[in-house]
Amino acid sequence: MSAALQTLAEGVSLKGNLASIGYGLAAIGPGVGVGIIFGNGTQALARQPEAAGLIRANQILGFVLCEALALIGLVMGFVYAS
Repeated sequence: MSAALQTLAEGVSLKGNLASIGYGLAAIGPGVGVGIIFGNGTQALARQPEAAGLIRANQILGFVLCEALALIGLVMGFVYAS
C-alpha cells in the first residue's frame, strides 16, 4: 500500500512540475509581445508626440491582450495539474 501511495504522490508532483515548466514557456510569448508593444510605442511617441493619447490607448489595449494570454497560461497549469 505504501508503494502505491508513493507512486501516486510522485505522479502528482510530476504533473505540478510539468505545469510550472509549461507556464514558464507560455509566459515567453506575452513577455516578448509586451516588449514589442512598448518598444514600438516609444518610437511612435518620439516620431509623433501629438498623437500621444491614441498611441497610449493602443499600447494599453495591446498590453492587456498580451497579459490575458499569460493569465490563461497560468490558469491552464492549475486546470491540467489537478
